[in-house]
Amino acid sequence: MLQEIIKRALDGIGCSAAEATALIPLDEVKLFHAATQIREAHFGKTIQLCAIINAKSGTCDMDCTFCSQSGHASTEIEAYPFMPSAELAGQMRTILENNDCRCSVVTSGGKLSGPELEVLCETAEGIGQAPLCASLGRLTDEELSRLKQSGIARFHHNLESSRAHYPNICTTQIWQQRVDTVKAAQAAGLDICSGGLFGLGESWADRIDLALTLRELGVDSVPINFLYAHDGTPLHDTAPMEAAEALRIIALYRFLLPTVTLRICGGRTHVLADRQDELFAAGANGMMTGNYLTVAGSQYESDCTMVRDLGLRIVTY
Repeated sequence: MLQEIIKRALDGIGCSAAEATALIPLDEVKLFHAATQIREAHFGKTIQLCAIINAKSGTCDMDCTFCSQSGHASTEIEAYPFMPSAELAGQMRTILENNDCRCSVVTSGGKLSGPELEVLCETAEGIGQAPLCASLGRLTDEELSRLKQSGIARFHHNLESSRAHYPNICTTQIWQQRVDTVKAAQAAGLDICSGGLFGLGESWADRIDLALTLRELGVDSVPINFLYAHDGTPLHDTAPMEAAEALRIIALYRFLLPTVTLRICGGRTHVLADRQDELFAAGANGMMTGNYLTVAGSQYESDCTMVRDLGLRIVTY
């Protein structure tokens, strides 16, 4: 059965839920070897990098149990309003200067306000042609069209978890609203970056269901995040996921989503630790570099060194 699943994945056809379930206990060496084959068939030796700008931090009205920026949490973080245009432009140019990193502007809250969105769009227009992305919450059709018009090409909006598990982690928004936002962004002509956060008490069935939803939606990029249990959040005492389990999630997603960029983001350094260099063997072809929203991340230079030492090549834009 494994060879049949691999062959279909090499042809760009993702496995079924039942097949994915059967892969979960597979020997790690065999699983990673197959995941590497699939990654190289569709992406060769190339790796994509991205970095984020936390352009508006804290005081979010959502009650996501994992988030340090939620107004319902008591985590000690730096909170500030939407970044002034000049500061935002400067940070964008710093990320983009090496020509090998996508730049994503991320804001806290259920959605970015109209005036804030206009500042972002005008700033993006001043940057010109560049691989720009944005994660701004539940924008309207008109706002998403304005975003596309400004030159921002990709919209990020995670589903976070399966339809069944989502109510356990957020009650201020329903899961279908997240799906509807993704569909609206697609209708506006934006590429879609949408994935999830793992380690929230979800089952393997939830993880597979999320991947199948992302496949059905036809998203372009799937960020895979692992829980960092922030002090002051309801999940503060959750034990970190084992690196072996995190890598197995990546590999399973490569079988389920063979042609989609799998981008390892939040929690990478914390959860994978000294096994970070195995994320590509497990099937990932992208990762976030630099700091996360409220937690220090990895350094761009060390990430580039890791990629090169593995005989891989970073995509330039």
